[in-house]
Amino acid sequence: QVQLVESGGGLVQAGGSLRLSCAVSGRTFSRGSMGWFRQASGKEREWLAGINWSIDATYYEDSVKGRFTISRDIAKNMVYLQMNSLKVEDTAVYYCAGHSAGWGWEARPNEYDYWGQGTQVTVSS
Repeated sequence: QVQLVESGGGLVQAGGSLRLSCAVSGRTFSRGSMGWFRQASGKEREWLAGINWSIDATYYEDSVKGRFTISRDIAKNMVYLQMNSLKVEDTAVYYCAGHSAGWGWEARPNEYDYWGQGTQVTVSS
C-alpha cells in the first residue's frame, strides 16, 4: 500500500518561501511520476508541477513557473516543492500525488493513483 505524506506547510508572509516535502512509502518508484497540486477554498484542485521519477524531467504550470521548483530524492523516496516569492493567492491546501505510469506533465487529478492528505499553506499580506 503506497502512502504519501506531505509536510512543510504553514503560515508565511507574502514574498516569503516554504519548502514542502512528500514522503513516499510502500513502494519504490522506478518509473512513473509525481505531481504537486493545490486546492484553494471553493476552487477546483489544480496541478502545479510534475517530475518524472526516473529521468528527473520537470514540468510546471505557467502561474508558478520561475517561482516553484519540484525535485526528488530517489535514495530517500522524497519529493519536494520549493516555493519562493509566495503570494496571497498561493494560499491553499497542497497535495502530492503519484502516477504509476506518468511522464510528469499529467495535469488532471483523476489521472493520479496515489494522494497525500494535504498540507495547508497560508500566505498573509
